[in-house]
Amino acid sequence: MELQTLLYERFGYREFRAGQLEVIEDILCKRDVLAMMPTGTGKSLCYQLPGYVFSGAVLIVSPLLSLMEDQVEQLKRSGEKRAVALNSFMDFQEKRRVMRNLYYYKFIYVSPEILQNEYMIRELKKLSISLFVVDEAHCISQWGHEFRTSYLKLSSIRSQLGQPPCLALTATATPEVRRDICDKLGIPSCIEHVYSVDRPNIALATEQHPVHMDKLNRALELASTLEGPGLLYASTRSWAEQLAEMLRAHGKSRVAAYHGGLENEDRLLIQKQFLNDELDLICCTNAFGMGINKPNIRYVIHFHMPANIESYVQEIGRAGRDGKPSLAVLLYSCGDTELPEMFIDHEYPNETQVLHCASWPAGDPLQFLEMLERMEMGESARRFMFYQFEEEGYFSRTRQLLPETARDRILSKIQHRKAHKRKKLNEMVEWTKGDFCKRKKIGDIFSETSQSMKRNCCSFCHLDLGLFYRKEEKERSFEEHMSWQKELRYIFNQESDGVHEEVGSICADPANERQGAAT
Repeated sequence: MELQTLLYERFGYREFRAGQLEVIEDILCKRDVLAMMPTGTGKSLCYQLPGYVFSGAVLIVSPLLSLMEDQVEQLKRSGEKRAVALNSFMDFQEKRRVMRNLYYYKFIYVSPEILQNEYMIRELKKLSISLFVVDEAHCISQWGHEFRTSYLKLSSIRSQLGQPPCLALTATATPEVRRDICDKLGIPSCIEHVYSVDRPNIALATEQHPVHMDKLNRALELASTLEGPGLLYASTRSWAEQLAEMLRAHGKSRVAAYHGGLENEDRLLIQKQFLNDELDLICCTNAFGMGINKPNIRYVIHFHMPANIESYVQEIGRAGRDGKPSLAVLLYSCGDTELPEMFIDHEYPNETQVLHCASWPAGDPLQFLEMLERMEMGESARRFMFYQFEEEGYFSRTRQLLPETARDRILSKIQHRKAHKRKKLNEMVEWTKGDFCKRKKIGDIFSETSQSMKRNCCSFCHLDLGLFYRKEEKERSFEEHMSWQKELRYIFNQESDGVHEEVGSICADPANERQGAAT
């Protein structure tokens, strides 16, 4: 069957999007492929369509529970019942039922953590795996913005499964990260398909405000006047909730707060309401967005500065997937780097914690994990510590201490990674504050050639935000619409206590807003 015919019969599309056909053709030739394609350009089709050509199953590794569930749900809505997502949140009975019928499934989505299970590997080895897909492949790179140690074992796992062709997918990876992805996955000679991260239909705006209260006032103004639907990103759960509460209090009823602290049922309900146009605005942390296929998001506002340009590009890429003009606004004021700097400090173990663990004689890995659980560090820091000690051969040294040279190597890695993350944060700050075309600068960071556009480019290129206001808002000023001053003063006075209290729990694991983690 011709690919064009298969595209229409299985997915209902007449034409491939840019880059899809080229990637698919290389996959069908059983070549290893690294594809960097912008958010919202249909990366999932690049493995789903070949799945109908290959006789075996397609194994997709994804770090996000919400993304896995959304992809499975979309496949089922299209009539494909042979799709399943395996993750640690499944109850025992459901997992046992799926494992007994694993041979039935064409598309098997798994978290990288569940692939650490020997029983899971044994069962997968019984299948014919035609394609090994690594989604969010930048997670395997120590220089990527979402590094996860569980990804580092994927090359070995792929080898155990018979070395099927590999497709590594990412939306945002610098040349340095792309090289690291290929190296860590064991595909140094792969075919690379790299497409621009630029989304020409998304106008880019940055605004500096002298004090925090002015920034808050502006965020609420924009959320009340821009043509929706939209997303308002905040870095903490409490800020997401407070922003939503203030907007509801002043008549914007179709708004909800979304973060990893919500019950799973509540998260799913909010997602469905937003997808069905029952909500106009989501005030959210970065727990929201991945896997949410809503083409008509018109704007994305960042109330807090992301820690790196890669995260920012990925998050604003959730706007304008239908190709229509959309807007991304980043607001910042003095002191905005304090929160991301705190996240960086808490993402890795500190020197005292490393020295404490190194002082314990080696024993059972489970006992080591229990010791880590009792220490005041987050999940990502614990995963990092366990992986590094394992790599140094600690668990094979029964009743022996970790050598000083190994301990020093671990401490050196922590310092290097913190320094790299601070460098990326400084790059984000420079991009935000710099007097240059924002679009062209993003292209420079990703080693691309991006040109300024004559219209709707960025705030440096004289962008007119009024073009993105709702029609009725263009005819009246915000002062006539509502006053926020009372609420602003209240929240501003509460912030120092509330935010610092929350940071103590959230910073314990900067990755805890990811749906692959138990939050």
